[in-house]
Amino acid sequence: MSTTIQSEMRTTAKQSTLTELRKSGIVPAVVYGYNTEATTISVKERDLLNTLRVTGRNGVIKLNVDGKAINVVLNDYQSDALKGHIHHADFLAINMTEELEVDVPVNLLGDSPGEKEGGILQQPNREVKVKVKPSEIPETFDIDISQLQIGETITIADIRDKSQYEILNDDDYGLVLISAPRTQAEMDELESEVSETSTATDEDQAEA
Repeated sequence: MSTTIQSEMRTTAKQSTLTELRKSGIVPAVVYGYNTEATTISVKERDLLNTLRVTGRNGVIKLNVDGKAINVVLNDYQSDALKGHIHHADFLAINMTEELEVDVPVNLLGDSPGEKEGGILQQPNREVKVKVKPSEIPETFDIDISQLQIGETITIADIRDKSQYEILNDDDYGLVLISAPRTQAEMDELESEVSETSTATDEDQAEA
């Protein structure tokens, strides 16, 4: 599903101008890629956020640039870590008939028996890189963990042949691990290490 965003041509990169744009709810951006020269533009942050809620992070967007509608994906963006405002966006123009490489968020399905027994669920990596046509980009990459026991893992090797997508990550790329719960001795040792580190820090500050 694609949604159209209107853009305005941008002719200056002065920091003062960019700051004023952001204060008024406008995101400085650039579009480049398939049949498109690199062009500096700006879009309304509200329009961009609303569109991403509909299409998802990897969804196809129709970007209106100088009266021309271009199929793009949000290739990269920078945002304010505290307030969440988008500071800059990079749009990649795409050919809808050619596959592209995208990172898709991992979504875990089901409840792990190992976690219910006290195991600790860990996700070494939260995205999977796939090669797919723009119209077929999944919003999430679903992984069933309903049979996962303590000590068991799921890597790319475990799901590659079952996936409908071409996965580009290596076989040993880890996705899920159910590790054994810490023993009381391990917890005591960890607490002791934290206490020693805190004491050493206090002593260093006192000497300073």
